[in-house]
Amino acid sequence: MTTGQPEPPTDADLEWCYDAVHGVSRTFSITIDRLEEPMARHICLGYLLCRIADTIEDAGHIPPETQTELLSTFDRLLDPDESASVAAFMDDVEPWIPEERTDDWEVVDETPRVLRTFESLEEEPREIMREPVRELVDGMAMFTDRYATEGGLRLQTIEELEEYCWYAAGTVGTLITGLVARGTSNERAAEMRENARSFALLLQLVNIAKDVEDDYHEENNVYLPAEWLAAEDVDVEAVTDEAHHGGVTNVIKRVTGRAEGYLDDAQRYLEVVPEHHGNRLSAWAIPYLLAVGTLRELRERPEDVVREGDVKVSRAEVFALLQQFEDGVSRSRLEELRRTMSEQPLHQ
Repeated sequence: MTTGQPEPPTDADLEWCYDAVHGVSRTFSITIDRLEEPMARHICLGYLLCRIADTIEDAGHIPPETQTELLSTFDRLLDPDESASVAAFMDDVEPWIPEERTDDWEVVDETPRVLRTFESLEEEPREIMREPVRELVDGMAMFTDRYATEGGLRLQTIEELEEYCWYAAGTVGTLITGLVARGTSNERAAEMRENARSFALLLQLVNIAKDVEDDYHEENNVYLPAEWLAAEDVDVEAVTDEAHHGGVTNVIKRVTGRAEGYLDDAQRYLEVVPEHHGNRLSAWAIPYLLAVGTLRELRERPEDVVREGDVKVSRAEVFALLQQFEDGVSRSRLEELRRTMSEQPLHQ
């Protein structure tokens, strides 16, 4: 890969990357804030690389065939054996960057900065991250190509939904596990790898269950399985129609139940994750517990997903959870916090 940017990254580049994460993801912002170096920079840069691909894949204004081409070009930038130029990628993507840029599109516009900062990392973490990121990019390109004639993703089965979740989140879980498992015992690393998929699918399925309206109207994507919608007599193109709120609510309940099936294994992942290389339990326990709280809200008011598009834990509960970790939370308390948050908001 050639970045077309011969100058080395600066401290300002890394600071920009940290600021960018805070702008594009509330969850990863919390995670990064709780990590120490060098893990903080590794996770930050790995996440931003994934976010570039995710932003392109989510862009409803880009024709699917163009999305596939852009993702394939981005993948070649990550291949050390390719001679792809980041300048050429930027020429291709620039016409699709909206005039009024969101934080996500600012990251895409700064792809050269993210890449050169990533390439400045030590070889071991860089190579641990490279393949999972490329698997994510390739998977997204596969899905945009698969549904090119539909104009957006229209997932058909629960198996296909979980295949998509693997590429969107499971690959990120592989990246994280590869980084945090360095230097730990073979047994511990194997247990983490065994449960990493559950941790990732839990978080991604929660997002899919709560974001149905935004996914359809802003991205032209329907992730709810078409076979489950058909069982409720709901056409995928009518997923947000008021007349079908009851049927879509039933499907959201099913996706929520599927996500809940991954809670135990996800918790086991947390119970063995090591705290070294700047890694901290709280960085991953907080997103897990926020997912637990969101599942509670989805169980109690699934109809609000289609009526209001706003099912999430309150700011007060997020603050209460963060306060729990101010003085450190032992692994033994994870079960207690999970039990509490599955039944009622933590701040009540």
